[in-house]
Amino acid sequence: MLIRNAEVWGYGRADVRIADGVIAEIAIPSSSRADVPYAGRIVDAGGGALLPGLHDHHIHLAGLAARAQSAWCGPPEVETREALAARLAAHPGSGWLRAIGYHESVMGLPDAGALDRLVPNRPLRMQHRSGRMWLLNSPALAALLACAEPPPGLERDGNGFTGRLFDEDQWLQRALASAPPDFSAVSSQLAAWGVTGFTDMSPRNDPLMAAHFAAQRRSGSLRQSPWLAGSLALARACPEGWHLGPAKLHLHEAALPPFDEVSAFIAAAHDQQRTAAIHCVTEVELVFALAALECAGVRDGDRIEHASIASPDLVARIAAHGLAVCVQPHFVAERGDAYRRDVEPRHQGDLYRLASLAEAGITLAGGSDAPFGGADPWAAIRAAVLRQTDGGLSFGPQEALSPEVALALFLADPANLARQRRIEMGGAADLVLLDRPWQDARDRLSSADVALTLIGGEIAFDSIKQAPVQRDAGRDALS
Repeated sequence: MLIRNAEVWGYGRADVRIADGVIAEIAIPSSSRADVPYAGRIVDAGGGALLPGLHDHHIHLAGLAARAQSAWCGPPEVETREALAARLAAHPGSGWLRAIGYHESVMGLPDAGALDRLVPNRPLRMQHRSGRMWLLNSPALAALLACAEPPPGLERDGNGFTGRLFDEDQWLQRALASAPPDFSAVSSQLAAWGVTGFTDMSPRNDPLMAAHFAAQRRSGSLRQSPWLAGSLALARACPEGWHLGPAKLHLHEAALPPFDEVSAFIAAAHDQQRTAAIHCVTEVELVFALAALECAGVRDGDRIEHASIASPDLVARIAAHGLAVCVQPHFVAERGDAYRRDVEPRHQGDLYRLASLAEAGITLAGGSDAPFGGADPWAAIRAAVLRQTDGGLSFGPQEALSPEVALALFLADPANLARQRRIEMGGAADLVLLDRPWQDARDRLSSADVALTLIGGEIAFDSIKQAPVQRDAGRDALS
């Protein structure tokens, strides 16, 4: 492929030739080359920005794929018990009903009896937004316990099982005899947004899930280049088609693991030549994580996921240890109105920092946390610049980033977050072409501007409105 007259990121106006999955040549456009025959597709970029492909540094792809078959049952779409009942009643089918995105602001943490009053006649499993809890109604409990012994994470009280299931996804999958989902639909959608790679941060990723990712890559269902974070056991799995990512630890303030176990986990990850990635959405979790990292020792590339609440002194500690932070700028847009209502006033200024982290010298990368947040990276980039809630209220405007710095969150190299990926000779042809120059695109920051996405030099998304193929058996246009 030859992309002519593009505004190449970090280079300027140029023609770019792609061969065998890599960038074979970058040359300044000239009228003398315009009429030279080229045996391949020619794309006239018309001055549109050509960017390195975007990388989502924190996503849960299986959960995102499953969301398409699930009912979304939390804010901002569902905020009351009545709205939840209506959403569940409207979900088609008569068998298992899978719901996701629930938040206790809707109706607390309902037990099986409360859910029976919403859905009495079909088994319901509803996932809490944190991803760590499932809420089951009585038909769901009966169906699962008929197939498997109750696990430790199935809560009991004086009357029996409550229907609240904590940290038992693997048990649930076994009881349901469920296989990981197909990724083709979500992969196509990500490509349409310019995403050419991602890091799956599911803490329970294991060799079986790695094999599923590899199979999806081989079949063509998954186009993006995947990095898999997850369990320590992942280091034993080496199928083709994916890269080994950090060892992931998901902390939960209400049930923190023994400190020595966390320190040992970090040390074991380092022994595997892997970094550690620790989920921290509360101040307590961040303090705990920093203490464990200080005890185990910090490896270059260790990272904090979310850092949802970070006081100035904790920001200083993150910086002092050279830790990276993977941020979700869109949470301010998607949940900012709820944060204003529910988060303690003393923490309001510490929520989802961006500029102050960068100013402290902390390496930042951007991730969607989908399906727990929206998966469109351009929405996250735009939210990082605007710092506004869905209700239009300003939310920590001092934390806003420039469009260029916000975009850079998704251009970080997954192998080294401190390094930005570039368009360069010999580099992988993972590229995104916008339908307009960056000077225009930076005012919009919209996925609607994506015209072409290439992954390994192959077209993964194409919305260019011109003759689809221009071929000539002549010489190379850049020769």
